Amino acid sequence: MPRQIHIVCVSGTHEKLQMAAMIASVAAASGDEVTVFFSMNALAYFIKGHAADAPAEGEFGTLLGQQGVPPFKQLFQQAVELGDAELLPCSMALDLLKITEKDLDPAFGPATGLTRFLSRSEGGQLLSF
Repeated sequence: MPRQIHIVCVSGTHEKLQMAAMIASVAAASGDEVTVFFSMNALAYFIKGHAADAPAEGEFGTLLGQQGVPPFKQLFQQAVELGDAELLPCSMALDLLKITEKDLDPAFGPATGLTRFLSRSEGGQLLSF
């Protein structure tokens, strides 16, 4: 029976986004149902045309960029393409950033409020990065 894994991404650091993406892609490819909720500092990296990489929090984040590890954006995309994963932008963050769903990478689903996300997460694993 597939697990339900719900991930909250609010950090804008390379290491945290990378770990969230690795969990999402491996879980989705393994047949688990994955929902990733993006808000605050994490959401800005998924605006179309945003080319800057997330800053490293420490030495390991720098190594990730130098060692050919697949970037977090690619891993989140793979989670959607290869498994049952859904990427959801926070409706409040969209409002504060003054952007719409159309401004985000195409892999994103509909804008979702935190209350709705938490309701959907009930009974599953909830991870925060």
